[in-house]
Amino acid sequence: MKDIKMITFDLDDTLWDNMPTITRAEFETRKWIEDQVGNIEWGDFNDFLKVREDLIKNDPSIEWDIGKLRKEIFRIKLLHIEPEAFRDEIVENAFNLFILKRHEIELYDDVETALEDLSKKYILGVLTNGNADIYKFDIGKFFHFSISSLEAKNSKPHRAHFDEAIKKVDGVSFENILHIGDHQVNDILGAFNLGIDTLWFNNNNSRWDQNFPKPDEFNAWKNLPEIIKNKYE
Repeated sequence: MKDIKMITFDLDDTLWDNMPTITRAEFETRKWIEDQVGNIEWGDFNDFLKVREDLIKNDPSIEWDIGKLRKEIFRIKLLHIEPEAFRDEIVENAFNLFILKRHEIELYDDVETALEDLSKKYILGVLTNGNADIYKFDIGKFFHFSISSLEAKNSKPHRAHFDEAIKKVDGVSFENILHIGDHQVNDILGAFNLGIDTLWFNNNNSRWDQNFPKPDEFNAWKNLPEIIKNKYE
């Protein structure tokens, strides 16, 4: 039995359902922009991927700095707006609005209770590829640290997040970490490659599609403390 001292969590789609939040934030931000400057041709998801690819070629940091990515996309869509100072003001205000709306989340059932329970026994941390700030939520009080892609300067499944995590607390190695997340590659494979134990949050009854062993899984947060207790305590 491993001596687990630290539990790290993904955020989006692990602590809350991210799609409704991002969809609403995107809609309200675009509406605000169009209220300022008129109709914009936003394009579809394939257009977004092409723009993202082109931006990364010119600035590789955009691959992990999603705030910069969003601002640059706004800037491209507003290239016809003059003067430049007004365009830049719209970009900054639109980004600030998006971040505000991006934090209007609804936790999955029993997340807060489970985190409170686990925080009494373990060091809790956040490892996220997104730009949600856990300390803007009441549950932030349960976490010792939070590492985003901006801080790690890379994205899971790359090891950078996990390397940063063990720097946060003396006496903790990969052997002492349990990582919990929903993404089979970004979370589970990223941790598995480093010998870190994992629990897979699978609330959608998804099929395991990877060529490495499926970890233990759970689909309801109310069960998490007991699962961890039975396995590690």
